[in-house]
Amino acid sequence: MSQEGEVLGGSSKKRKLGGAGSGPVLSPQPLRQVRARQSCKQFWKAGDYEGAPCSDDHTSAAGGIDHVRVHPRFLHSNATSHKWALGAFAELLDNALDEVCSGATYVNVDVLENKKDGSRMLLIQDDGGGMDPSKMRHCMSLGYSVKSKIRDTIGQYGNGFKTSTMRLGADVIVFSRCEGIDGKSDTRSIGLLSYTFLKSTGKEDIVVPMLDYERRGGAWSKMFRSSERDWKKNVETIVQWSPFSSEEELHRQFLTIKNHGTQIIIYNLWEDDEDQLELDFDTDPNDIQLRGVNRDEKNIQMAQDYPNSRVFLTYQHSLRSYASILYLRLPSNFRIILRGKEVEHHNIVNDMMMSQQVTYRPTGADGNQTSANVMATVTIGFVKDAESHIDVQGFNVYHKNRLIKPFWRLWNAAGSDGRGVMGVLEANFVEPAHDKQGFERTTVLSRLEKRLIHMQKDYWGSNCHKIGYARRRNKKIINDSANRNETSPDPPSTTPCSKKRPFSGPDSPALQGVRSRASERITNDRVQTPKQSGTLGSSRSYEPSAPPSPANVPSSLPPSPANVTDADADMHVSMSDVGGRRHEGFAAKEDSGKDRPTQLSSRTKDTEQSQHNCSPSSPGASSPHVHDVNAERSRLVRGQVVGVQQLKTAYIQLKKILEKKDQRCKSLETQLLAAQQKITELNNEEDTIIGIFSEERERRDKEEKSLREKLKNATDTIQQLQEQLEAIKSA
Repeated sequence: MSQEGEVLGGSSKKRKLGGAGSGPVLSPQPLRQVRARQSCKQFWKAGDYEGAPCSDDHTSAAGGIDHVRVHPRFLHSNATSHKWALGAFAELLDNALDEVCSGATYVNVDVLENKKDGSRMLLIQDDGGGMDPSKMRHCMSLGYSVKSKIRDTIGQYGNGFKTSTMRLGADVIVFSRCEGIDGKSDTRSIGLLSYTFLKSTGKEDIVVPMLDYERRGGAWSKMFRSSERDWKKNVETIVQWSPFSSEEELHRQFLTIKNHGTQIIIYNLWEDDEDQLELDFDTDPNDIQLRGVNRDEKNIQMAQDYPNSRVFLTYQHSLRSYASILYLRLPSNFRIILRGKEVEHHNIVNDMMMSQQVTYRPTGADGNQTSANVMATVTIGFVKDAESHIDVQGFNVYHKNRLIKPFWRLWNAAGSDGRGVMGVLEANFVEPAHDKQGFERTTVLSRLEKRLIHMQKDYWGSNCHKIGYARRRNKKIINDSANRNETSPDPPSTTPCSKKRPFSGPDSPALQGVRSRASERITNDRVQTPKQSGTLGSSRSYEPSAPPSPANVPSSLPPSPANVTDADADMHVSMSDVGGRRHEGFAAKEDSGKDRPTQLSSRTKDTEQSQHNCSPSSPGASSPHVHDVNAERSRLVRGQVVGVQQLKTAYIQLKKILEKKDQRCKSLETQLLAAQQKITELNNEEDTIIGIFSEERERRDKEEKSLREKLKNATDTIQQLQEQLEAIKSA
């Protein structure tokens, strides 16, 4: 060990204070003077420190090897990975929880007073296995993490420890006691990592003074790593730059550790722009809170009104709230104690109602599904205060039991969609970032985000109406239903006398009748007359009969409706033309089907058989067939007229319904405008009343002030008169 401590972070392991490039040896001085020399007490500005000019001789301290030094400013830049102070607390709690396997039963977070200058200090203490001198040096080393490859650990005992402590305060002193494996030896270690010391003395390297003690059955003895002179220099440095005034006072700190454990004291805590401590110790005597942007007074007030949403509204500024949800499962024999009061473990699922569980199996970057054991069970539901329509939502995503993303808001809808929906899951298949406040951006994480958004949208759309929101219509289901309605065929209409083709389209009864008659007409028109032969070639010379004249219409048929308009007549003509063109189309198809004589011949035979079954006369008679065709055409025209009338009637009925709807809408709009006007009048009336009360209060205050002045004057006058009276009596 060097005279002032060990140099950490470079190629060299030891470095003498009197060597090249070392800082000056300072005589002991009060800590108050040292703090006064600090250029800045704010964390985000504390890195503006250049230090002493670097020496050109970089080889003497490394035994002739050229090396690069690690400037003390690296401590600050490394600690900036923690943007959130409570995230630094979480890292220290992780280290304590990992010691459960070594017998740890608690971690205690408290506030102490620095006896040297009266400032506040943080205490983090656990009763784990502690650190021997070797582990203590690993803990203080830069970039070293003894747990980086140990399974099922969440803390970063090396680099995470330094970044966390440096984010909370400029200086930290560590006390650790560890029992030997043989049960006979016992060690104590003290280490000081002081940014104030390095900055004030202009150090070029990060120097960490350390002290080690050992006991084997009897009293404690010093463990020298170099010389006794260096040991004394380390004691002087630690006493000068720590909150403790002597080596004996340092030893008294081990009384609270007992047989094994670690105690961390962070002091010279960072301040904000208003020269107040970043940490608030006074608002709640059982909590440690943050000041500034993380603190929202509106949320604090809402937390009192909505207890089921309290954690969501307070976790950003309250260490107690954040620590209560920091772990998905807390060992039954382990406690987190914050300022003398135990932190109650809180499960977000207990704040939910109408909860559901969804199993998510991730896929790898190649798109293939991962192992069957790699999966996440997502519990999703509404917060119990959701009916109040407060904006509480997000997913609590854990990794190896540790909360990484608290209330992760993924769906940022423009309106109120998604409010009140919360979820909890443990995603061990994604890797957290080094500060454990987020995840590394990977393809697997992107797919998880999309799946969680889909879950929230699906849950919201299916259940939002149950908590007072308007029911959301599933557009996909509606579109699918509409497509099915558009493509579904109508049931075919059949008669015992003819074969008819099914028609698709609207299912109006009138139109079905029109189509049925039109198809019957087309079928009858295809029936061969006695002048035609039964061959396909004779169909080419077939000429459709002329439209029936009134003289040809049988007298037994009812007369045409009297209210047929010109438009109806035009429609009849156009539909007759369509029937004629359809007939010509059938003939053309028969002409083009000469290469299929068997099929068409069969169809012709069926037609002839249908004609034979439907005709009242013998097949050889010509005039009855013509008469039947004309009569059927007349029926078709009259059926079309009836269908048009039915459509007109339906149109008129729909128009009346729409007019009623419009009247209803206008009535509701009128009521809405009246209600809005009433609200405006009430607001104006309220403003007027408030103004009257304000004026009355001002008038009353002025009158009270005047009366008080008069009373005071009267009292003074009475006192003067009494004095004069006494003077007269005495005279």
